Amino acid sequence: MQQALTETRNPRSLYIDRVNTRDAVKVFLQEDLAIHKAIEACQANIAKAADLAYASLAKGGRLVYIGAGTSGRLGVLDASECPPTFGVPNDMVIGLIAGGDKALRDAIEGAEDEKEGGVRDLKSIDFNKNDTVVGITASGTTPYVVGALEYAKSLGANTVLMCCNPYGELFPADALIDMAVGPEVIAGSTRLKSGTACKMALNMISSIAMIKLGKVYENLMVDVKATNNKLRKRALKIVMEAGRVPNYQAEAILIDAEGSLKVAIIMARLDVDAKKARQILSDAGGYLYKALGESNYL
Repeated sequence: MQQALTETRNPRSLYIDRVNTRDAVKVFLQEDLAIHKAIEACQANIAKAADLAYASLAKGGRLVYIGAGTSGRLGVLDASECPPTFGVPNDMVIGLIAGGDKALRDAIEGAEDEKEGGVRDLKSIDFNKNDTVVGITASGTTPYVVGALEYAKSLGANTVLMCCNPYGELFPADALIDMAVGPEVIAGSTRLKSGTACKMALNMISSIAMIKLGKVYENLMVDVKATNNKLRKRALKIVMEAGRVPNYQAEAILIDAEGSLKVAIIMARLDVDAKKARQILSDAGGYLYKALGESNYL
């Protein structure tokens, strides 16, 4: 059986244990240059994965990430950032990790080797055919992840496999994102290039899916939930910029809009009250640019 690329030794970092600190940094930087090229080569399948995720979310399904170790933590991280950024429910994007929440901080030995564990965790959230699952595994062969993908496929759900290993037989997912970043600086330490590549790809999948759902206007997060001072300032700035109104007016409109940035922006731009703005937004399917009568430039 061909050894996973993630487990091979990197000749360019063979003596990193005896170089000075500045040179060690250079080695890491040089190796990280491969990440962008690896992701670029996968852009068509990343786009396909984003479309699959959007298709599920648009019909009331969910986007589910599942992985073990670093891969699982990356999925949980991306999932946990979607509610505050895009104003979606906590159960719309879900991250599952082998060994459960305890594994976020502590290594749970053997959890990734249990194929049935991935199935069990999907069943625990009532995973169904309307959902999309993204299996994250640098090697592409982690039993926990493969088991989950097989179960999802048996239900007719969308499946995505994200890995960094061009060698061997991989699960036939609907979208295969196989980013060949090359061997790690420290052999087998997939929290390095592999982890960075997966984080970048996950950013794209969730962000693009949310953009397609209308959670972003131009490049502004217009569904952000202002749950702290930083986000309240951001919300006010967004209404000022997109609504084209000064600070004091944006504050008053946001109060009338009960904190909804989209409603506030429509009120400001179209000079209507909150009730009318909500109706306009609803008629536009929640897409702010449509509510404002702007063109679809795509």
